[in-house]
Amino acid sequence: MTSPATTTSLLDDTPGRSPAAPAALMTGRQRLVLVVLLAAQFMLAVDFSILNVALPVIGRGLGFSLSGLQWIVTAFALSAAGFTLLFGRVADLFGRRRVFLTGLAVLGVSSLVGGLATTPELLLAARVAQGLATAAVTPAGLALLTTAFPEGPLRERALGLNGALMSAGFTSGAVLGGLLTDLLSWRWAFFVNVPVALAVLLVAPRLIAESRPAERPRLDLPGAATVTGGLLALVYGLTAAGERGWGDLPALAALAAGVLLLVAFWFVERSSGSPLVPVRVLRRRTVVWGNLAGLLAFATETSLVFLMTLYLQRVLGFSALATGLAFGVLGAGTVLGGVFAPRVIGRLGTRRTLVGGLLVQAGASAALVLLGTDRGWLALLLVATFVGGVGNMLAIVGFMVTATSGLPDEEQGLATGVATMTQQVGITLGTPVMSAVVTAAAGGGAVLGGVGPAVLVNAALVLLAAATSAAFLRGPAA
Repeated sequence: MTSPATTTSLLDDTPGRSPAAPAALMTGRQRLVLVVLLAAQFMLAVDFSILNVALPVIGRGLGFSLSGLQWIVTAFALSAAGFTLLFGRVADLFGRRRVFLTGLAVLGVSSLVGGLATTPELLLAARVAQGLATAAVTPAGLALLTTAFPEGPLRERALGLNGALMSAGFTSGAVLGGLLTDLLSWRWAFFVNVPVALAVLLVAPRLIAESRPAERPRLDLPGAATVTGGLLALVYGLTAAGERGWGDLPALAALAAGVLLLVAFWFVERSSGSPLVPVRVLRRRTVVWGNLAGLLAFATETSLVFLMTLYLQRVLGFSALATGLAFGVLGAGTVLGGVFAPRVIGRLGTRRTLVGGLLVQAGASAALVLLGTDRGWLALLLVATFVGGVGNMLAIVGFMVTATSGLPDEEQGLATGVATMTQQVGITLGTPVMSAVVTAAAGGGAVLGGVGPAVLVNAALVLLAAATSAAFLRGPAA
């Protein structure tokens, strides 16, 4: 269990480290563990976006209808976001390494099946399995990462590299998807996972020790059912609303059902003898406000990619591949932010790093409202997305350190499960919201007329995250 002094040093405003802080030196084994876990997390991040550019080609090759193409993305997002919290807790109870390796095996097999698919139904089944594997591997891998490194500089460095590679994987997925589709086939967007998963499966058992409690409590099935059902309904409702409009009755019904199930989950957890998520954890300021900041950081940055894709393709006339390459600059910014985030945390403290990163992201995003119809504006886009990527990654690493600090090792799977759920719901949430703003603001007119207001809404949400973090993450953790 983390001492109060350690938790306070992570969350207060005091710059610098205590003179008594241990030297931040990784052992050779820790470096190898880090490489293996980061390779898995990077592969999962790439999967979120690698098929976006290839969707039209997949549709022509397998006979998807125009409306059915969205389900290639939605099938993955539903299972990835809906089951993350459940699998994070299962990893706590039955062994994180076991869940991590099982998920990787499922990911490898489902990727092979997806690459060989000859019908839409088989491809969608493979995408559901990929999402379930992601829901298992991501929280289990993060829990293995946080328990392999003690709280402080080592964990911050590991989380910084993890965050950088995950964000870079998301933004570079479009580039890789475009290259593989143009040079080889869309099927290689699936096949590329197989050798990576196989390599990690061969190496990980020799490096990573099993991690599970000595006494295994019962799994909270009512809690698992309500939270999984609530998240599935919420993600489906958000996706359907983004596709068919926010006046669509089935989408609104799904959103309402999701909210009701999540409220029911709260009451189930209050009365459960072995809750899936103890209410005392949900009441921690670090968990509540840290995850809110993380939700908005992920939702705004990934939806900004959507907005800039519209701008580059529909306003400036760039190809899909050229658009993907332009986002390589954003990926470079996130890598830089992830590498320097631990040093910034060491100097400024976690709260100041989180708030400062959000303010940098908000300023860079707001600058994009100046974009015009001439290709000369590309320079502003590249600079602003690079700077915003740095700020976003500072905020994300600050969020991850905040949301996983001050909890015992046996609850790290829970903490990382909640944080991963926040990440995946944020990625799913942002684009439908921004799409609705663009549609409403454009009003059937020019695309640029809708992108500008959506950029301002995006920046305002980042400022909201900065304000709540500054206000409610003061002082030691609750």
